[in-house]
Amino acid sequence: MSRLIVAASLAWPLSVPAQQTPGAAAPAAPAAAAPATPTAPGQPRLDETNAERAKSQPGNNAPFWRAVRESGEQAGYTSLPAPEAGVLIQRMVQYPGSLRTTAGEAWRQVRNQWIVPYGAALLLIVLLAVALFYWRRGPMGTHDPDTGRLIERFTYFERAAHWTNAIAFSVLAISGIVMAFGKFFLLPVIGGTLFGGLTYLLKNLHNFAGPLFAVSLVVVILTFVRDNLPSRADLVWLAKGGGLFSGRHVPSHRFNAGEKLLFWGGVFLVGLVTVGSGLVLDKVLPGLQYTRGTMQVAHMIHAVAAIVMMAMFIGHIYMGTVGVRGAYRAMRTGYVDETWAKEHHELWYEDIRAGKIPAQRSRPAEAPARVTPRQA
Repeated sequence: MSRLIVAASLAWPLSVPAQQTPGAAAPAAPAAAAPATPTAPGQPRLDETNAERAKSQPGNNAPFWRAVRESGEQAGYTSLPAPEAGVLIQRMVQYPGSLRTTAGEAWRQVRNQWIVPYGAALLLIVLLAVALFYWRRGPMGTHDPDTGRLIERFTYFERAAHWTNAIAFSVLAISGIVMAFGKFFLLPVIGGTLFGGLTYLLKNLHNFAGPLFAVSLVVVILTFVRDNLPSRADLVWLAKGGGLFSGRHVPSHRFNAGEKLLFWGGVFLVGLVTVGSGLVLDKVLPGLQYTRGTMQVAHMIHAVAAIVMMAMFIGHIYMGTVGVRGAYRAMRTGYVDETWAKEHHELWYEDIRAGKIPAQRSRPAEAPARVTPRQA
């Protein structure tokens, strides 16, 4: 009731009598016209410009912020030459594993909720599997004693290409792991100042090692592609699991089926995808418009491919170092004993004995003096 009384009292000066009392004198004419009653501002329209909104509702710049929000779908006007200068908030997207939201937020969700946790889990699982395999199986060697007769397995050029690529890969892998996962296991140990400086250094090493890895990867592919072509013997090797669990020898050519799968899957396919997406992130590919959306998609592809490649190469590094006796020496010196060649790559060894492949492919000046390769 009190509210009605207050409302009536406020409205009373604006009310007009319905009729005059009989016999009453007419009111005198005012000396001047009464001031007009102020009117309420009009209702805003959704299609109003910022200038129109300033008149209909002063201080309400909703058109401006609506344009900011929708700039991903229709870029605003700007005189700056950057391709995305008129886009303040990216368009709505839905990447695999994300909600439908702005592109930047969708990228953040994919990275933080999928790539980082599941990528770290994959690498840890592979490392654990390799450790368990080594604990149960131990290093694989030869059953017969060495003969002292050496066969050239890798030429100097092949080893140079391999080690260049391997060193570049190691720099990229270590720096990538620190940048992606370092804040979880390294930052609490060394502190923010040292971690920030280390990450900055590794980031620059990552950017410079990337092109070196790209060039050396192409050289490695062209150098070893011929000996990695599939053959019928590969099916037998795969059916028997390469003898990894049975301990029995399975004949193979210069590279067995497992090494060929690594070559075509890890080096050729995943390696080239990693290199291609990395070159986009380095902004070295000509004719490409480097927008935020392009960089976000390239980063997601690069991160996934790099993690898969690291997981595959963990097994390769294991087999090439402590997993198989004599494998590291072959890549370091280029030579293996005749017994090793027969034990691990019997079909390749038989081709050498038959004269199809020379036991010494480098010039004699490049071979160590102690080497006396057996001629077929």
